[in-house]
Amino acid sequence: MTAERIHIDSFWRSLNKNKEELCGDRVMEKHNAECYVMVLADGLGSGVKANILSTLTSTIISEMIFRGMPLKDAVETIAATLPTCKERGVAYSTFTIIQIFYDGRAYLAQFDNPTCVIIRDGHLFHPEETVVNVSGRNVHVSNFDAQPYDNIITFSDGVLHAGVGMTLNFGWGQKEVEEFLLQETRPHDSAREISRILLANVNYLYGGEPGDDSTVAAVCIVPAAETRIMVGPPSSKEQDEAVVHRLMSASGLKICCGGTTSEIVARVLNKELKTDGMLSSAADVPPKGFIDGIDLVTEGVLTLQKVNRYLNKAKADPMYLESLLTSKEEDGASCLVKALLKSTGIRFMVGLSDNPAHDAIAYSPISLNAKIALINELGDNLQEIGKIVHIDMD
Repeated sequence: MTAERIHIDSFWRSLNKNKEELCGDRVMEKHNAECYVMVLADGLGSGVKANILSTLTSTIISEMIFRGMPLKDAVETIAATLPTCKERGVAYSTFTIIQIFYDGRAYLAQFDNPTCVIIRDGHLFHPEETVVNVSGRNVHVSNFDAQPYDNIITFSDGVLHAGVGMTLNFGWGQKEVEEFLLQETRPHDSAREISRILLANVNYLYGGEPGDDSTVAAVCIVPAAETRIMVGPPSSKEQDEAVVHRLMSASGLKICCGGTTSEIVARVLNKELKTDGMLSSAADVPPKGFIDGIDLVTEGVLTLQKVNRYLNKAKADPMYLESLLTSKEEDGASCLVKALLKSTGIRFMVGLSDNPAHDAIAYSPISLNAKIALINELGDNLQEIGKIVHIDMD
């Protein structure tokens, strides 16, 4: 396991060319316990053909780089797979590769896409670059150490073409994009916010009718922080104090789920456990609780089941995921899913005791095995969304 020094906050969005149903740009993201990989590919032209070519490019390159294959092999595979346009003499798909390891090592490779913008401490950062010729293609390669609050923004050439013949005579241009990002973004802005700001201005320059597919992908480097979630009592009461102290040592949010779990945390911390006196707007979600020093206190399995339903839908629907992040709902499930989605690293601390609270429920379906299966599914869904997830069993 790589020593974690940083985590990744990423987000991307596209504007389709006016009257096109499919975007000719494609972003592919992959991640594991060691690193994060993003590939932005821009297929030549627009529509179905460009979409297919960019999807092939981003899928093949991201998978090969993610599996540790050299850039040369990945690009040669693409060169052998995708032809060159006979009329224009250029490749059918351009690409940008961003790979970042959680110990801070960063790798950037660019082929015919606009130059990636890296902002560090409010200024442009230009890492040393070498040009590698692979199968007749000049790929610009950089290696550098990523630092917390570095913002890396990559985009397709539709961004540079914004406003051509409309609000601007010759389009926006690389320099203008860089100046805009320096003026309009801040070091602590989220990847979602940076992407939104840039793409909104692109749409404005196009007059709401983009003349080219335009994609913005932002990667923000954030300090490694781990949200910890205590779910259920430990297997023996003697472990209560140690487990609660582990919860309190979290570098990120501290969350406990379950009535008995909350009582244990309150007892060990010598704090009062209060319950939410207001009725939840969600009838199927029990009220939240409050413990001084804990960021979120919720009911257990019922709340987690609803969170899992949210995540099942969100992993396949970016717009739904965004609606969860911006939701104003304050019930336990809504608060918990927002906390998870805003975290980069998440550790579930799952107690292996048969919860005594369930003994009072005749024929209770909330078995220990069911709870473990639920947490594992939650973890899988969060990993698909891009989170670093660990599950401890106590």
